[in-house]
Formats: sequence, C-alpha cells, structure tokens
Amino acid sequence: MSTNDKVQGLEDVVEETTDISEKKLNWAGFVETTVVNFFVECQLEKLSIEDGKGNKAKMVRQKDDTIKVEYTSTTTL
Repeated sequence: MSTNDKVQGLEDVVEETTDISEKKLNWAGFVETTVVNFFVECQLEKLSIEDGKGNKAKMVRQKDDTIKVEYTSTTTL
C-alpha cells in the first residue's frame, strides 16, 4: 500500500469520525475500534493521533504481532 493510499485511508477515517462523533462514541471506543482497524488494514508499525481537543493515542506493533495501544482522554465539564 502506497503512502498516498494510506493518507487517503486516514482521510476517510477522519470523515467517518464526524459521523461517529454524532453518535457520541467516546475516545477509547473510537481508538479501540476504528483506529485499530485502520492500523491493521494498512499494516502500520507505529501510529500517533490527536483530535485537537486534548485526546491522544499511540499504537505500536510488538514483535509478537500484538498491538500496544496507549491513549489519553480529556473531558471538559
């Protein structure tokens, strides 16, 4: 998969995120489903994302082919 294909795939995920946000899917749910699926489909080794609202996530493929996921979530009340 070329870099342009990966970028387009990420842009598609961002577009889908708008719909997901309207359904009020929380950050952890979004990361553990949509982002993990994108990570696996694109066969990435590392990925860092940020939503501009204080939520961040990192993924790294481990040597045993598992995926280590770290994320933070910020809520404003």
